[in-house]
Amino acid sequence: MENNTSLQQQLLEAGVHFGHLKKKWNPKMLPYIFAEKKGIHIIDLNKTVEGLQDAAAALKSIAKSGKKIMFVATKKQAKEIVAEAAKRVNMPFVTERWLGGMLTNFATIRKSVKKMQSIEKMLADGTLDSITKKERLTLTRDKEKMEKVLGGIAQLARVPAALFLVDISHEHIALAEARRLGISTFGMVDTNSDPTKVDFAVPANDDATKSIAIITNYIAAAIAEGLAERANEKTDDVVEEEEADNQAMKFELEGGDDRGERGRKPGGGRGPGGGGGRGPGSGGGRGPGGGGGNRPGGGGGNRPGGGGNRPGGGGGNRPGGGGGGQRRPAGSGGPRPGGGGR
Repeated sequence: MENNTSLQQQLLEAGVHFGHLKKKWNPKMLPYIFAEKKGIHIIDLNKTVEGLQDAAAALKSIAKSGKKIMFVATKKQAKEIVAEAAKRVNMPFVTERWLGGMLTNFATIRKSVKKMQSIEKMLADGTLDSITKKERLTLTRDKEKMEKVLGGIAQLARVPAALFLVDISHEHIALAEARRLGISTFGMVDTNSDPTKVDFAVPANDDATKSIAIITNYIAAAIAEGLAERANEKTDDVVEEEEADNQAMKFELEGGDDRGERGRKPGGGRGPGGGGGRGPGSGGGRGPGGGGGNRPGGGGGNRPGGGGNRPGGGGGNRPGGGGGGQRRPAGSGGPRPGGGGR
């Protein structure tokens, strides 16, 4: 409450409450008018504080999301104030003349900006030293003219997310373009304007320099807070990523030996000597020396030395078979001499 009171006091001292003459008023401003004094409407500063805080919170969230907010003020008393505030928070601004189609025909405006930047580059690196003095003077004048109008939006690569207007009646072309494109609009609204034309209206005196300065600086401070929070979040994300990378590296270093023991090495997997694999020497595999495999040395396999169906098998069907052999002599139970079978 104290903050609101102090802000109200600052607004009162800056003359934010002074409106226009009664005969110039817009009836839609009735909810924001406190009283009438000597034919001049007095703006309700409670409404001004509410509108200013709502607008500041919305602009802060837009700035925090990384989007651009364009400041528009072509009135003589607002140019320098708005330009300084926009430069302070690194936002685009228009303080000279609003070119028709600056938003709705943004592609063409970007071409003009690129032309201006190319002339600047050529003048800086000495490319134009070979041309005549008159041609160089012409290009310099063109560049200065474009810089005056387009200098504030030179770094704007796409249409901004929001517009902050000092006088919505004076900047009606900019407001119309923004509404056509669905861009959020914030504006200082005097008693002669229609507050329903903007998304966030701040009822205030838009003619006095002090009034414009206090409102614009408050908005700029909110945008700066949003940008600071965005920078802090980015720093936190980088720290978290580094911690995750360190943990992953630590896990790999600690757990690398365990995987090697269960891998394709002799004695445990599919390699030679594996206890239950397919390679040579596996206890129950198919390779040579397997305890029950199908190759030589297998305890019950089908090849020589196994208990299977080939020579040397303990109970196979070939010579040396332990019992029941059917094909060749010398089988312990085969069908021919010496066999224990037929």
